[in-house]
Amino acid sequence: MKRKLWSILSVTLLAGSLLTGCGGAKQDSAAPAAPTPSTEPPVAEVKMESELIVAGNGATVETLMKDKIFKLFNEKYPDVKLTYVSGVSTDIVAKVKGQQASPQIDVAIIEGGEQEKGRQEGLWEPLTADMIPNLSRVPSDLAMTENSGVTVNFTPMGISYNSKVVQEKGLPVPTSWNDLARPELKGNITITDVKSNFGRSALIMLSYANGGSEKDMEPGFKQMETIAGYIPTFAKSAAQLQQDLQSETAAYTTWTMARSLTQKAAGLPLEFVFPQEGGNIVPNVGVMIKGAKHPEAAKEFLNMILTDEVQKLYATDLYYNPATDVELPADVAKTLEFDRSKVVNFDYEAIATSMPAWLDRYDKEISVKIGK
Repeated sequence: MKRKLWSILSVTLLAGSLLTGCGGAKQDSAAPAAPTPSTEPPVAEVKMESELIVAGNGATVETLMKDKIFKLFNEKYPDVKLTYVSGVSTDIVAKVKGQQASPQIDVAIIEGGEQEKGRQEGLWEPLTADMIPNLSRVPSDLAMTENSGVTVNFTPMGISYNSKVVQEKGLPVPTSWNDLARPELKGNITITDVKSNFGRSALIMLSYANGGSEKDMEPGFKQMETIAGYIPTFAKSAAQLQQDLQSETAAYTTWTMARSLTQKAAGLPLEFVFPQEGGNIVPNVGVMIKGAKHPEAAKEFLNMILTDEVQKLYATDLYYNPATDVELPADVAKTLEFDRSKVVNFDYEAIATSMPAWLDRYDKEISVKIGK
């Protein structure tokens, strides 16, 4: 009887054990399923090219680019070979246009007027903040038409004078664009013609100073006729303007504050005047050439140009106002101050369209008045 009861008990315990085992298996099947693999494609790593060709101004700009800016880029991308092509903005744009079938330049930094001319000819790749994140640091009033480039720095246009010559000859200190047409300045002015940004800006501002604009140039041409009679010839380049001021064959010229301050730092007794009527600013614009052979390196380079470190270099080494709101050393910031409320914003599209007619008129009406 005992043996029979034990057998029944054993069977009961075995059944309970089996039921518990089944229950455990049921709990295990309710465990979370393994994560489903993502169906999104992996983000491809951008491959940096091994070369980058940059074009821009020569002289002090070229020195800064090669000695400091290129080195900063190569610290981050040591395997990228950097080449610099120096030239004035007009020549760079002409070179890019001639190479459209097979671009030999990736990035150029050129003056705003020439940048607009190149935009109209379809030479530049549109830029976005996705391509160049630091583009968002540049204020909208410095934006280029159709995002065809990015302003990397700027400087105001005005009148520079050799203070030593002015004092010795008892000449007036200029305060207005119209002072350039005063009779006592005859024989003491050096100026470029309308082909150069310096001469072109002066012509346009002479129009503004007398009720006109880039769309009404009659007042400017009238004043320039008088000024042409005060000079022996139009200077062919900025280098000639500098030479005339150094040799004291001239006391006055029209060019940028950055150039004036650079020459003053080198020992030339120059003073810069931002005239009472105001003046235009000259933006230096970074562009990526359409069809550039090294686009990834080009984007990275333009992005680096807008970093605080490079923006400060433009200010401390070349006296350009930065395009971003970077904080500058107090003495540099003070040196670069001018009355921004008087900035005249040129319509570069209108200027580029009008240039052929201006050149023709200059040859027929202004050049013939030289020295008369």
